[in-house]
Amino acid sequence: MMSAPLPVVNVAVAVVQRSDGCVLLAERPPGKVSGGFWEFPGGKFEIAEDAGRALARELHEEVGIELDTAYPWMTYDHAYADKVVRLHVFRVLSWRGTPHGREGQRIVWEDPAAITVAPLLPANQRVMSAINLPPVYAVTHARKYGVSGFMSRLLAALESGVRLIQVREPWMTTEQVAQFARRVVVLAHRYRARVLVNGDVSAALRAGADGVHLRAEQLMRLRAQPETSFWAASCHGPEELAQAVRLHANFAVVSQVLPSASHPGRPGLGWDQFAALTRNCAVPVYALGGMRADLLEAARRHGAHGVALQSAVW
Repeated sequence: MMSAPLPVVNVAVAVVQRSDGCVLLAERPPGKVSGGFWEFPGGKFEIAEDAGRALARELHEEVGIELDTAYPWMTYDHAYADKVVRLHVFRVLSWRGTPHGREGQRIVWEDPAAITVAPLLPANQRVMSAINLPPVYAVTHARKYGVSGFMSRLLAALESGVRLIQVREPWMTTEQVAQFARRVVVLAHRYRARVLVNGDVSAALRAGADGVHLRAEQLMRLRAQPETSFWAASCHGPEELAQAVRLHANFAVVSQVLPSASHPGRPGLGWDQFAALTRNCAVPVYALGGMRADLLEAARRHGAHGVALQSAVW
C-alpha cells in the first residue's frame, strides 16, 4: 500500500541581516515543538495568505520590528517524520525598531560564516550555506585586456570587495585555461575569494579552484553532481533551472535578463519574466545580461540573490 502524502506546512522565514553581515537568530521557546533549537525568525501561514504579509506580521509578533522591505530569495521543502515544511525565505536588510524576544525567547546576532549557537534547526541549513554567497559574481574578461592587464584589474576588484569569480575564457586552449585559472586562484585566495572554472572540472581541479561552473548543455547531460563540492550552472529556462535544483547546485545564473553589448539584437527576458522564472526557486540565482552594480536592488526585488557581471566589474 502507498502511504498517504505528508501534510505541507508553509512557513515564512526572514533572514534579517545587518550592514556588517551578521544575521538574526532566535531560540525556540521551551514547550514549543523543537524548543531550544535556534532558527531564523518567521512563522506558519495559510497558503491563501501572501507570504510577504505573513512575514511582516511574524516579525512584529516575534521580535518587535516593523518590516521595510523583504526580498524574495528561495523556497524549498524540508521533510520531517510527520510533515513537510515549505520554507518561503526572504532577505530583510531594512527594518524599523530594535529586535527583542517578545515571546521571552533569546535572540542573537551571529556571523553566518562562524555561527556559535547550537543546535540549529535542520531546515535552516540550506539558508546557512547560501547566505555567504556574495552579491556580485564576477566573470573574467582577459581577452579584452590581455592576461597581464586583466590581472591588474582583478587585483583592483578584489581590493574593492569582489569575492566570487568565474574563469570563463572560451578563446583559450584547455591548458591555457588551467594556467590562467591558477593565477586567478592564487591571487583570489589571498582575499578569501572563491573561484569557479567554466565548463571544465579537470581544469578546475588542476588550478586548485573552489569549483566548476557548468554551461547549460553540460547541466542537462548530468545524471549526478560534478566531482566538486561547490558548483553552479547557467540556465536559460525552467527545465535547466529545475535540473540545477534537482542536482543541488550551490547556485544558478539566469540569462539573458537585459540587452547587452555581448549579445546585440537580443531583447533579454526582462525583469518580470526573470521573476516569474525564478519564483519559488530552491537555489540562489544570479541575474546575468546587461547587469551593473547599481542594478543590484532591482535584481533583489525580482528574486535574485545578486548580479553576475563581466564588462561592468572590470
